Amino acid sequence: MKALRLHESTAQRLSLDDVPRPELAQGQALVRLHTAALNHRDEWIRKGQYGKLRYGAILGSDGCGVVEEIVSTDHEAHKHWLGKEVIINPSLGWGKNPRVQDRAYHILGMPTDGTFAEYCAVPITNLHPKPQHLSDVQAAALPLAGLTAFRAVTTQGEISAGQTVLVTGIGGGVAQFAAQFALALGAKVLCTSGDEQKLQKAREMGVHGAYNYKSSDWQKTLLQEHGECDVVIDSAVGDSIDALLGLLAFGGRYVFYGATNGRPTTLNVQMIFWKQLRLQGSTMGNDAEFAEMLRFVEAKKIIPVVDSVFSFTDIVSAFDRMARGGQFGKLVVKF
Repeated sequence: MKALRLHESTAQRLSLDDVPRPELAQGQALVRLHTAALNHRDEWIRKGQYGKLRYGAILGSDGCGVVEEIVSTDHEAHKHWLGKEVIINPSLGWGKNPRVQDRAYHILGMPTDGTFAEYCAVPITNLHPKPQHLSDVQAAALPLAGLTAFRAVTTQGEISAGQTVLVTGIGGGVAQFAAQFALALGAKVLCTSGDEQKLQKAREMGVHGAYNYKSSDWQKTLLQEHGECDVVIDSAVGDSIDALLGLLAFGGRYVFYGATNGRPTTLNVQMIFWKQLRLQGSTMGNDAEFAEMLRFVEAKKIIPVVDSVFSFTDIVSAFDRMARGGQFGKLVVKF
């Protein structure tokens, strides 16, 4: 089969290689992929900005396909998966505590071989029926970013109808889902970006306010137009954190699932304790949250925003588009 693997020596650090089909271990299923989707994690791996890299690993965390084979001591209990169109939960080994992942927790695609291949071996417990209202392209866009956003919005952000929510960096996969999920819950959703085209697309998606963070007075304008926020969902952190905390109402929640701008050089701790703010880290989600996220997506008929679709043979071009940072929504490949 063809698979996209990470290499230390090649110019692109990626190559499409001929490799054997996976041999299934006990409790695994073989999925023939129809579609897969990129995440920023994949590009960070290509750049070497990810821990415990395994060269020769097949990248990719998101996938939609058909189950062709299972290996199980209880074959009768699992044979219903055969021939079924599924999406894959990319979380591996979350552990017993729903509040936090085990230290051994990892994500499909590094170091375990992932979905950028014609076939992928995954635990049977990580299979879920594809939401019926989604195409295979849309379904592949959902797992990693959708799960990360769902935990940030529901478990950590505790967002409910009528609350005001600010989602930073709209256009990225997690931010896109966070905005969609918060809107579906009945919240007033605001967003930021440094790209006017992305802000316009966000308005078309239904957000109630869109602000260019390159403008010197965007925070003042936001407060004048919508008042303080109940929740901020952020992936950048860095030195913008104090400004974002300043937008929160008393008792507000700042939920962050990344730190692409690095560590802040200052932090207004007086504001944090005086306003009784909660700073909450979040990453991915447990298996129960993945199942709950799928039920929510089906009930609300949420459709992932897809920026563009590439053939699998042209997958390196999808990586290059992600590296340029101009996409709005997910980048998907078709096999």
